[in-house]
Amino acid sequence: MALIKKEVVDQIILQADISEVVGDFVSLKRKGQNLWACCPFHHEKSPSFSVAPNKGIYKCFGCGKAGNAVQFVMDMEGSSYVEALKYLAKKYSIDIEEDQSPAAVEAQNERDSLYIISDFAKKFFQQNLNKNDEGLSIGVPYLKQRGLSAGTIQKFELGYSLESWDSLTKAALDKGFQLKYLEETGLTIVKDEGKKYDRFRARVIFPIQNVSGRTIGFGARTLKTNDKKSPKYLNSPESPIYHKSDVLYGMFQAKQATRQEDNCFLVEGYLDVLSLHQGGIENVVASSGTSLTENQIKLIGRYTKNITVLYDGDPAGIKASLRGIDLILEGGLNVNVVLFPDGDDPDSYIRKVGDTAFKEYLGAHSQDFISFKSELFAKEAKDNPVKKAEAIREMVVSISKIPDAIKRSVFLKQCSLQFGIDEQVLISEYNKIHLAEQKTARQQQKPNAYSPSDADLAEAEAAAAAEAEMYGADQKEADQTSLLRAREREIIRWILNYADREVEEGLTASQFILDELEDTEFQTPIYKKLFDLCRLKLEQGFVPTASEFLQHEEKEIRTEVVDLLSEKYELSKGWAAHEIVVPHESDLIQYGTEREVLRLKWRNVQIMIKDQMDTLPSMTNAQEMDKCLRTIKTLKDFEKQIAGLLGIVVS
Repeated sequence: MALIKKEVVDQIILQADISEVVGDFVSLKRKGQNLWACCPFHHEKSPSFSVAPNKGIYKCFGCGKAGNAVQFVMDMEGSSYVEALKYLAKKYSIDIEEDQSPAAVEAQNERDSLYIISDFAKKFFQQNLNKNDEGLSIGVPYLKQRGLSAGTIQKFELGYSLESWDSLTKAALDKGFQLKYLEETGLTIVKDEGKKYDRFRARVIFPIQNVSGRTIGFGARTLKTNDKKSPKYLNSPESPIYHKSDVLYGMFQAKQATRQEDNCFLVEGYLDVLSLHQGGIENVVASSGTSLTENQIKLIGRYTKNITVLYDGDPAGIKASLRGIDLILEGGLNVNVVLFPDGDDPDSYIRKVGDTAFKEYLGAHSQDFISFKSELFAKEAKDNPVKKAEAIREMVVSISKIPDAIKRSVFLKQCSLQFGIDEQVLISEYNKIHLAEQKTARQQQKPNAYSPSDADLAEAEAAAAAEAEMYGADQKEADQTSLLRAREREIIRWILNYADREVEEGLTASQFILDELEDTEFQTPIYKKLFDLCRLKLEQGFVPTASEFLQHEEKEIRTEVVDLLSEKYELSKGWAAHEIVVPHESDLIQYGTEREVLRLKWRNVQIMIKDQMDTLPSMTNAQEMDKCLRTIKTLKDFEKQIAGLLGIVVS
């Protein structure tokens, strides 16, 4: 693995603005000090994904994903630490000096190698198109015939595969690339008898990129009109870097425009994307001939909640694609539909009428899904009451997919008016569908059947512990381990958040805590690690800072530190507007620090008392029993003393 110098890593992390990095993938909205969005890592209806620009971290309070800018890129792209650093270095124009020796290249991991060979193939296909006689005489004329400009061809890095059986394979092997990577990416097909040949031959090549612009696969269109055996379009097979159900063609080029326009046009093919993009409609992506998937919808949902599906005029194709609309609705997105005249698709229609007329057509013919679907079914049903009933039931099924209750209500009312049927009948039908789905979900234990998350359980546990402590409830039945963990967690949280804040002149919070707990041995492994690291830093003469731990080699430590730095709730500005002063813990450093130290000591004393009480019944020696009882009395006195300082009544 190529190494990056530590000073360069520090520079990358220093310059990487977490809000900019996350903003490249997710639409963020400010709420208080932090920025919020629906989490890009799991499906959710309301935002629980928080970005704290002042701390340089992100945290999802739903699924628990957390980290700094580097970790975010790793989580989003599934990339390695070094890959993420390279991505950020490129974004912020930071030069990285790498060891490019053959040994270093050979040491690249499997994933890196697949990216490298894919990039090589893309450039090879581009060179074939632009500099090879075959590409210039066959590939270029075809693309120009389809109305594509040189700028569009260059922007989407289109290429051409020669008719030769092994031109790419031979070129790659001559450059020192390994055959196994060519085979794993699907660029080369290897037969049992050892014969090997290129997958793509005599085809125009459409490189497929992930959202960060890395080439992960290829689509290819044959230019042979007389070849009946070979499919018109051929795609790369699945590989560790290419999963077609997770990818949308053109998303890399479309993501900024999609965010800005707050809408994404969804088409079927590569040429649809290219023609519309060239015509000034840059917020367009394609499912590349595959059925729309849940992950593809989530991908669009990172940038906008609005999708406009563009259908060609083929009735059979439209009926087959309706499932995609239900998936979009289920994903919590809004969906509109535009239907083109029979015989036209987006590519052919924009070339026929021109850019301006095409945009006008989109504006004039965009329909909400209810109007579109009801018109479609109404034509089929005509005066047939049975078909009409089936059509209405289909509409209600689609509406039932919408997670937002208000939107459901609006669409049920609209459907009622569209079909001339009592709204209450539709509501009754919806309730039947909803109850049936809930029952199925419980039986199959689907992910959408509610079960408390780890975050929910932890929050409930902490609340129970706080309540028990506040009211002096009987702790005998409580889980001592979880209560101790909660107190140790708070100590580390205070150190990381307020390490350099003074509790009194010349004494920082971190120094005070570590001095007061000098002889305390933490019991929770993760907090013991962090406490020992903080102690070591202070012994070396440094203030323990959270930013250092965010770069720690252990992911468990990085994740826990982000969790400790993250605040799920903020005080409403309404309090200040009414001149009600509600102090934040950061305004009460001395009080809060001293209180957290006392709470941990109190909890440790309670555990020590319990340990002594547990050993007492097994003692037979009178002297030992007497010593144990004296120890218990001393500990009890100490417990009452601490409890008095905390304002807790101990019986």
